[in-house]
Amino acid sequence: MDDSAPFLSEPPQLEKHIPSLDSTIEKCIGDFSWFQFLQAMLVSFAWFFDAQQTFISVFTDAEPKSWHCKTTTESCNSSDSDICLMPRDSWDWDSPKQTSTISDFSLECSGSLVTGLPASAFFIGCLTGGLLLATLADSSLGRKTMLLLSCLVMALSALFTAFFSPNIWIYSALRFIGGLGRATIGTCALVLSTELVGRRLRGQVGVMGFVLFTLGFLSLPAMAYANRGSSWRNLYIWTSIPAIFYSLAVHFLVCESPRWLFVRGRKEEAVKSMAQISNDQNIIMSFPSNMAFEQETWNVDLYSAIKILVERKWAFRRLSTVMAIGFGIGMVYYGMPLALGDLDFNLYLSVVFNALSELPSSFVTFFLVEKVNRKSSLLFFTSLSGICSVMSVLRGKLIFTRLQIGFELLSFFSACTAAEMLMIFTIELFPTCVRNSAVAMLRQALVFGGVFSPVLAAAGRRSDGFVSYVVFGIVIGCFGLFVVCLPETRGTAICDTMDEEENKDKINASRISDRGILTT
Repeated sequence: MDDSAPFLSEPPQLEKHIPSLDSTIEKCIGDFSWFQFLQAMLVSFAWFFDAQQTFISVFTDAEPKSWHCKTTTESCNSSDSDICLMPRDSWDWDSPKQTSTISDFSLECSGSLVTGLPASAFFIGCLTGGLLLATLADSSLGRKTMLLLSCLVMALSALFTAFFSPNIWIYSALRFIGGLGRATIGTCALVLSTELVGRRLRGQVGVMGFVLFTLGFLSLPAMAYANRGSSWRNLYIWTSIPAIFYSLAVHFLVCESPRWLFVRGRKEEAVKSMAQISNDQNIIMSFPSNMAFEQETWNVDLYSAIKILVERKWAFRRLSTVMAIGFGIGMVYYGMPLALGDLDFNLYLSVVFNALSELPSSFVTFFLVEKVNRKSSLLFFTSLSGICSVMSVLRGKLIFTRLQIGFELLSFFSACTAAEMLMIFTIELFPTCVRNSAVAMLRQALVFGGVFSPVLAAAGRRSDGFVSYVVFGIVIGCFGLFVVCLPETRGTAICDTMDEEENKDKINASRISDRGILTT
């Protein structure tokens, strides 16, 4: 047992630790039921809308590829590829002006910092929202309320973007607000869905959110292709309205995490939540009033979760390590879709292929999560992603011209798998009282890597992708090596309090020490 104690010398302490919160809740709600599955599915569906708003700028902010001369004159030469050297009234886009923000706002001759501002503003909003809102799901609001508010803010900002964006500056400001709301969606959805089920299928339920994120990503090229020739604003309308209705469904249909309610001392609400999840109202009457579980010894309020993660050395060491790995993965994960314009390939097809590569990634994670060690799998996938990213720029130099898109897809697939494994790894590394904050900080690191991606993608256009893909490969390969600093968690029980986690680490360290002595 993870919380074992001397059986003969301290029986009262052992009795106190045996009915842990995790085991007690799992005994009441069961390991897995159809209602739990539906709850986890509904919560995880937030990832679908998260993906749409994250990657929507791949199409709305795409620069039109073709133009034509209005009249055949010396001032307009269709063989001249630099339209910025010609009078604006001498040429026009082949597609309608409103199909892209670049043509709609006349940004075709603006610098990369201006054209990439909306995407960067979105990721900066994610960073800001994560720093300001990360601990609310652990402290005052809870997982469900935070998920509801985040989805609603993101959806409404997308709807306002469609109707109130007269120029690039207001458009970027609204994208910033969208990123601000989106910041905690994935974190709350992942943590809440895994806390609603038993230990045995917790990893598989976490993967379900990744699959829905892939489906949301995959829905974008289909919607964009159907919207070709129409205004870019339609994409924001089509993605925002369903997200608003989803927010209402979360409010009325989703249960709050009983684990979080217990840690916060709201026992009556926790028992009612377990009764809903198990569909057994008898739990309310039969639940032991004197249930013994280890409550947190520090007062959880706003930002105290981050404070305790920094103050305790083992927690800070784990947090800084997973954030370093997340930064490297995030640069590749968010950067490669934005850099697809550097490839000599159809944009719609390349986005479809990248989105499709997330599906096998999720299935690989689903089947491997309970069979492979977290550390070795992360090291393998980050290294593979780095190697393939560098290989994808060797086109025209060796025999890899036709394999360019293959290397890019394999690199993106590996980065996706590494990100999913790292998310599940982080859930297992931290106790319930700070788990949401720890996962939120990991997401911050992933997004922080994405902040640099638009700049690298723009630089890659001037060097045929060499700068962007080489930097992607080096970063994810080097930062992935930090995984050796983390403890292995496969097959271990998750804890609920910081003290419980520390006791488990001491016991494990003692067992390792005892094995070493016996071996000697």
